This record gives sequence, structure tokens and C-alpha cells, in this order.
Amino acid sequence: MKIGVPTEIKNNENRVSAIPGVVEELVSAGHTVYVEKGAGLGSGICDSQYEKVGATMLDKAEDVWAKSDIIYKVKEPLPSEYKYFKEGQIIYTYLHLAADPELTKAMLDSKVVGVAFETVKVGKTLPLLRPMSEVAGRMAVQEGARFLTSPHGGKGLLVQGVPGTKVGNVVIVGAGTAGGAAAKAAIGLGAKVTVLDVNLDRLTQLVDIHGRDIETLYSTKLNIAEKVKEADLVISTVLIPGARAPKLVTKEMVASMSKGSVIVDVAIDQGGSTEYTEGHPTSHDKPIFVKEGVSHYAVANIPGAVSITSSYALCNATSKYIKVIANLGLEKAVEKFPELVGGINVINGKVTFKGVADALGYEYVPAEKAMK
Repeated sequence: MKIGVPTEIKNNENRVSAIPGVVEELVSAGHTVYVEKGAGLGSGICDSQYEKVGATMLDKAEDVWAKSDIIYKVKEPLPSEYKYFKEGQIIYTYLHLAADPELTKAMLDSKVVGVAFETVKVGKTLPLLRPMSEVAGRMAVQEGARFLTSPHGGKGLLVQGVPGTKVGNVVIVGAGTAGGAAAKAAIGLGAKVTVLDVNLDRLTQLVDIHGRDIETLYSTKLNIAEKVKEADLVISTVLIPGARAPKLVTKEMVASMSKGSVIVDVAIDQGGSTEYTEGHPTSHDKPIFVKEGVSHYAVANIPGAVSITSSYALCNATSKYIKVIANLGLEKAVEKFPELVGGINVINGKVTFKGVADALGYEYVPAEKAMK
């Protein structure tokens, strides 16, 4: 197989999909790995490190795309990359198609194969989404604390406080991987932390871990409204794998918050989980917008800000499947690892993930049927 690793072009996206150790394993297995020159620089990996392990370095992204059977990326292709799509080519990356009708159409029209990291499911876990959810959850607290400071338009609150002063009130909607990571980070700062979710087993687990350092509440509209109103920092992490995120924080709730508070929407990749952030992603260049006197942080690639940590964590998780797809081909790889079926979002011009089909109005065709 010929595997291509292009440079990421999303705003301030400094991650790279393949680290040298994995490139070496692919080359040793007889595959050709094309890496665009400079692809790893943002993650502290120079071209010579790839060359030493047998990668073929190419000057231009268009050459990487043109020569490759599999494109191994971090983030979804952007419009300037659609022209590179070719029938049968496998694009293995985060796709988030339910929130991106333009990309979905381009992939269907070109009949590329989209294998999405975020929809590969093993049991109840999302192993390829988990490492970036952990990063995003921890970063959400860090970024939220930054935008609570006065120079960044916040109310001038130090989340951890000092003796004799009020600590920040951090409210986390969703107790999944990102929510749990955010809770751990906020508790570590000494904040008052409340987590809301409908999964009582997960809430019990968080109480077992953190004890009296955390408050947990069953997630209802009334409970969310009450806690959001009191919050200095709201971190919304709720998502449905592969589908559009539910809008649990309403405009009315935001209006009830005190001026200078902050909302961080970790689910913005899936369309946003608050009414104000829906369809309004931001970038690391301009991370916030203000509504109702509240700063909304809706950066669609939060982990890109800590690219060294994120690139290695992501490749550690995703390399398992790139190796088996390269070694066996997609159909036999699916036979060996049935969970890969869930990762196939589009193939042969068909939408093969139900959450995407429902969100965008396409016919849903099971991947097993569409592959034939």
C-alpha cells in the first residue's frame, strides 16, 4: 500500500497523524509512506527523522494525495483539498461529517472511502476519539480559566482562588471522557465542580474517584439551567458519536449567567452543544465570541494547541488500524476488526453511518452492503 501523510492546513493545526516509529513499522512491512515536507514540524518532528525511518518526502500536498492509496490525516479535509479526492482512495482521519454537508457531498461525489476516527466503537468506548477527548477536556479548563481573566474580557476571577476568596464555580455538562478529564483538571485547580449527566453509573464512578471534591447531578433541563446560571465557567462536552451534538445549553440559560462568564463548547466539531455556538466554530487565532456578555470558546481543534502531546497520543491510538488496513486491505481488515465497520462513514458514493445520514438527509446504507 501507498500511504500519504499530508501537512494539516486547518487554522493553527500543528498535529501530524504519523510519528516516526509508526512510519518505520509501515515501511518495514513493505509499504511506501509519503510524507509532505514539513508535516511534522509543528509537533517537533523534522523531515530527517522521517527520512531515517524510510519515508519518502514530497514537496507538495497534491503529490502526496495523487500517489497514495490511503491518506492518513488528523483533521477533516478542507475545501481546498477536495480536488485531490479520487475514487476508491481511503481517507483515514477525524471527519465529523454530520456537521459538514459540503465535505460529505464532496466525498460522495468522488466516491472516496471515509474511515472516521470518531466513530470506531469498541464496546461502549471510542478508542480513537478518547485520547483527544482527554486532551480537549483538560484544555477546556485551562482555556476557560484564561478567558475568565480581565485582559481577555472575563470577570477577573482566578479559578483556584486564594485563601479568603471565592473559588471559581465550574459546571461540566456531560460526564464522558472529555467531561471526566475536565472535572479532574478543575478539581486539581481547587474549583467548585459540578458534573451533569444522565448516566448514573458514570456519575457514581466520578464520585468514587473524587469523593466530596465533586458534585454530581442527573441531567435535566431544569438542573442544567439552575447550574449554568450559577456558573463562572461552563464546559459542554455532550455528543452523540458521529451525529450532531444535542443543544443542551440554551440562549435563555446563557442570558441568565453573570457578565464575564465563559462557556467552552468541546463538542463544536459535531456542530456544537449550545444554541449560540451551533454552526459558529472559532479558531485559535480568534477563539471566542461574546453573546449576552458571556465569552463563548468554540475552537474546533482544541488539541492542536498542544500538538506534541496530541500527535503522539493520537498516533498511539490510530496506528493499530492503519497497519491492518495497509496490510490486509479494508475488507479483510474489517473481518479481523469488526469495529472498523462503524468507522466507515462513506464508501462507493453511499452514506454508511446512520448518524450522518439522519443529520444530512441521505439514505443510510449499511457499510457491509455498500462495500459489495
